[in-house]
Amino acid sequence: MRLPRSLSAAPWRLRAAAALSTAVLGAALLTGGGPAAADSADPAAVDVTVNAAEGQGTIPDTAYGLNSAVWDSQMNVPEVQDLLQDANVGMLRYPGGSYGDIYHWQDNTAPGGYVAPGTDFDAFMGTAQKIGAQPILIANYGSGTPEEAAGWVRYANVTKHYGAKYWEIGNELYGNGHYGSGWEHDDHADTSPTAYATNVADFASAMKAVDPTVKIGAVLTLPGNWPDGVMASGESADWNHTVIPLIAGKADFVIVHWYPGGSDAAQMLGVPSQLTGELAQLRDQLDAGGAADLPIALTEVNSNVDEDTQPDALFGADTYFTALQSGVFTVDWWDTHNGPGAISTAPDGATDYNDYGILSSGTCVGSVCEPPLNTPFPTYFAISMLSRLGRPGDQLVGAGTSSPLVSAHAVHRADGDLSVMLINKDPDHAQQVALHYAGFTPDPSSARVDTFRDRASSIDSATSDDVASQSLPPYSITTVTLHPQAGTSSALSAPGAPHVTAAGDTDATVSWTPSSGGTATRYEVYRQNGTTSELLADSTGTSATVHNLTPGTTFTWNVLARDADGRLSRPSEPVTVRTGTPQHSTCRVSFKVTAGWGNGYNADVAITDTGPNPITGWTLAFTFPSAGETVSGYWNSTVTQQGRTVVATPVDWNSTLAANGGNSVSFGFTGANTGAYPPPTVFTLNGTVCTTT
Repeated sequence: MRLPRSLSAAPWRLRAAAALSTAVLGAALLTGGGPAAADSADPAAVDVTVNAAEGQGTIPDTAYGLNSAVWDSQMNVPEVQDLLQDANVGMLRYPGGSYGDIYHWQDNTAPGGYVAPGTDFDAFMGTAQKIGAQPILIANYGSGTPEEAAGWVRYANVTKHYGAKYWEIGNELYGNGHYGSGWEHDDHADTSPTAYATNVADFASAMKAVDPTVKIGAVLTLPGNWPDGVMASGESADWNHTVIPLIAGKADFVIVHWYPGGSDAAQMLGVPSQLTGELAQLRDQLDAGGAADLPIALTEVNSNVDEDTQPDALFGADTYFTALQSGVFTVDWWDTHNGPGAISTAPDGATDYNDYGILSSGTCVGSVCEPPLNTPFPTYFAISMLSRLGRPGDQLVGAGTSSPLVSAHAVHRADGDLSVMLINKDPDHAQQVALHYAGFTPDPSSARVDTFRDRASSIDSATSDDVASQSLPPYSITTVTLHPQAGTSSALSAPGAPHVTAAGDTDATVSWTPSSGGTATRYEVYRQNGTTSELLADSTGTSATVHNLTPGTTFTWNVLARDADGRLSRPSEPVTVRTGTPQHSTCRVSFKVTAGWGNGYNADVAITDTGPNPITGWTLAFTFPSAGETVSGYWNSTVTQQGRTVVATPVDWNSTLAANGGNSVSFGFTGANTGAYPPPTVFTLNGTVCTTT
């Protein structure tokens, strides 16, 4: 939820199985065939490693999205259309955040809110069609009906043939007052998550009866963000754990929003790394709720800090690609225009108008005025820089750096080029970087360099003959694009997307479809480990089983094909592999989160001795999956923590465990979390790995 500041004189309004070799070949570093950058002569240089053998997914045509809103009188003017087209915006969301729950498409009204002239649905679609973007539309849940939504689908796709594919059912409905905080309009007598999920099914049925091809999205919240973990009186599950099982098989995707904030720009610029864990935990929730195949859309995002200045631009570029690397199919920035708020000064000395828009509204707060109407803010250029890194159909690949002041993202383009985005988060100093490549050999003769500098009004482009190092200006976004050295790329296509066909506690089998473009002598299965690809197995067929895996662990694997000349193909799409805990152990542990409040939670742990011998005096150990989790309190045990490792020991009245499941002992703790807080998956009782339930 943001507060829009209307471009008109209206007051602010609420916005709104074949032959295979299964031998594990050990930890083998996959390296590129070309010259990696030599160690930098400058000891302060930041090492940036790009691994083109780590496939992280393909950029969809909906990736680079933006919000549009009916209070914005400029949203459809030619100047804005041209700017959005130049920035390669591929998805436009309408009618604008919380307005989605008060907006009626037939007469272009939003009772209780302001609707600017020239912002009706047909005018919006004119902009979407002109710039080549897909629409993502918010069906009115708060004050609308399934019949109204079905009528909109009929008008859009049957009458006008717009082909509008993506439809959200409402916006931020967890903010309808059910949990105490109410900014989202909801006229339903029952405002519970159960009612919302049940009604989503009714909306989906009515809308798909008109056009079976439409995709229906349901509202969720990101783990670690309010109201995650919160339950109203009498409830036994929070919003996500209630909604997900009920929409499984009925919705086609889920939507989340992210406004992480931070105490200042420096802290905010470190936050995008948390998004990976939060999205992974959401994916785990979807899997557990029977909705494993539902895609995720991030349909609103902004930093909440220095919104229209360079720090927000750096945050934006970093966040778009962090989310896309985590499998999100669209990231929609909030928003096109928003208007100024409280005036302040950013760390680089620039005036912060507290404007969430990417374009200036040209209005004033007191004597302080924004730049002329539709002047691009730095966040506009951040979005423009996205397509300098990659376009739809290009492959996201692994990249990492040795410094928290520099973020890196990389794309292996469909034409064979490799692009690397480098974000310098230091407001005062340039950063020297040494570039290292694995799985790709650059042509050493030249590279294209695109740079958006602090307080600049355009993107600079140049050619460089240095493919091994770069100097990043302070507070900047730089993209380096390199050509492959002739003769170093395989003609084989990437193997088809692998899938898990079997998984136990220490082994897993994956299968894939063969590569095209030549003959593959074998296929190789690699684990992503940072920016290192670890060879796990090879196969002359299209499946492989990997043994000796760590129980209770989540892995990301790629499959690559090797040709007769020893060259590797591009990597397959990534596949997530999860091992369980032993089905037959001499102990069993259950872990359950009983309450939460976004940045903390309570959990209960129960221990059972299922073996033939009693235990007197027990030690239970586990490891938090996320570095952002800590124990802040405990009961019915003594709990200590070192790093991510937690150890619990009994108090005097619960130290004995009877054999053969004769009893169970329980203890609890309070956890504090920054960002994601996935549950521990492996527990050891006096050194024995237990079955986890």
